[in-house]
Amino acid sequence: MKYAYIFIVFTVLVACKNETKESPVEEKVEKKELTTESVSKAQNVLNKVIEQAGGEKYETSAIEFRFRGKEYVSVRNCGMYELQRNQISKAGDTIKDVVSNMGFERFVNRKKQNLPDSLSNKYSNAVNSVHYFAQLPFGLNDPAVKKTYLDTVKINQTAYHKIKVQFTEEGGGDDHDDVYMYWVNQEKNTIDYLAYSFEVNGGGMRFRKAINPRIINGIRFVDYENYAPKESNLNVEDLDKA
Repeated sequence: MKYAYIFIVFTVLVACKNETKESPVEEKVEKKELTTESVSKAQNVLNKVIEQAGGEKYETSAIEFRFRGKEYVSVRNCGMYELQRNQISKAGDTIKDVVSNMGFERFVNRKKQNLPDSLSNKYSNAVNSVHYFAQLPFGLNDPAVKKTYLDTVKINQTAYHKIKVQFTEEGGGDDHDDVYMYWVNQEKNTIDYLAYSFEVNGGGMRFRKAINPRIINGIRFVDYENYAPKESNLNVEDLDKA
């Protein structure tokens, strides 16, 4: 299955105050504890990945793209953000979902809806998820992100940094139990593969291969080939070998 995005990117010419954000298939990966050294090494690698993909340009940008028949828009300005999903229902109604610093809102035919928390959380998570994948690696330096450097591995004879990402309960959202793996090309400083395990909708795991990389107004975007494991007893850390 291929996930393709069509992007239009506008960069907003506003300077933000500089702040430091801290927070091989063939080879067996040794299990390592969350040590200061592994955290620092993971941080250094991901800093290079984010800088290579666009760095501070993410912070002052407006991005539009279409995915699965819906229109997505994100606007960021020095820590303030608004993430949108726009669609037309089968009944012909225009639906606009908005996630921002203020929370979640849904508008139907421009009229704000009063929703129970369960639906607000469901729609908010769905909007966040699409924007998250479309704009990776942006977000990997958020305060709720916990990073661990696992090992150097090889996939198709190419050397990769293998990094595990988890989230704190505070600030990590409803999906804070999800576990992500990133394979960073050591030469290019790009995320060529990623995998994740999730608990919602019965749980599961996915492995993604980045394809069709392109730079639009200084920000790097990719599409994905999406894979699901045939066996249910696999660990997300081993999906590169699978």
